[in-house]
Amino acid sequence: MTGFRTTIVAQEIIRRNGVVRAGSRVVPAEVPIAFSYGGSTHAVMMGTPAHLEDFAIGFSLTEGIIASMAEIEEVAVLDEGQGLDVQVRLAENKEDALRARRRHMAGPVGCGLCGIESIEQAMRVVPDVSDVAVLLTPEDITAAMAALNGAQPLHAETHAVHGAGFFIPGEGLIAVREDVGRHNALDKLAGAVIRAGREGGQGIVVVTSRISVEMVQKTAILGSSTLVAISAPTALAIRTAEEAGMTLVALTRGEDFEIFAGAERIGTGSVADVA
Repeated sequence: MTGFRTTIVAQEIIRRNGVVRAGSRVVPAEVPIAFSYGGSTHAVMMGTPAHLEDFAIGFSLTEGIIASMAEIEEVAVLDEGQGLDVQVRLAENKEDALRARRRHMAGPVGCGLCGIESIEQAMRVVPDVSDVAVLLTPEDITAAMAALNGAQPLHAETHAVHGAGFFIPGEGLIAVREDVGRHNALDKLAGAVIRAGREGGQGIVVVTSRISVEMVQKTAILGSSTLVAISAPTALAIRTAEEAGMTLVALTRGEDFEIFAGAERIGTGSVADVA
């Protein structure tokens, strides 16, 4: 246990309908979270101090530090007063490989690529998921987003965090994680999925944010073929999804959504029929 809470009650002054009054609001905590491997800090992220073991495992996976959870021997969370140090002990061969490619980065919650050292790292090739055959109906898309919207206790309390969920058609939502950073929420979800003994190819990732290129990269690294979001994608996210053979669904509102890549996985009928 650490001394960090996930929420704080903030005092405020409220002006509504021309009336000013004192009040309070529950807001999410945001703290520095360091990931250390072999005693050396590898990255520092600003995030929500919850589900840190999931975060460490998912971050290690999506950053290419590990290929499976079996390569992590231990995760320990240290309270450093002003932040948290998540100490990850890797299998010896992975520790050696990480030392050879050591890099440091410090990123705010809005930027998942801050601190990388080259254009090549930003434009890394993502796994090809074109052979992952998870076929969906429009009802699956609607159900996945509805389930996610109803399974975010921290968002319900604060209205200030992102959510990421893993949805398996016919089974439903099996994991949800939240964080002030959308990339962090997805990393936490990746960790939760593999800790549960599931494979990314079994289901789809659904998020309450826009789709940046790194959200596509992380989803593909997890092994999922479909990313569904409430907001729009960037042009690079669309191109990356196409190159990875991924289905990209965005602007999901009730029964309405827009498909930007991989429409063949979703039984919508032909475009002429839909129009």
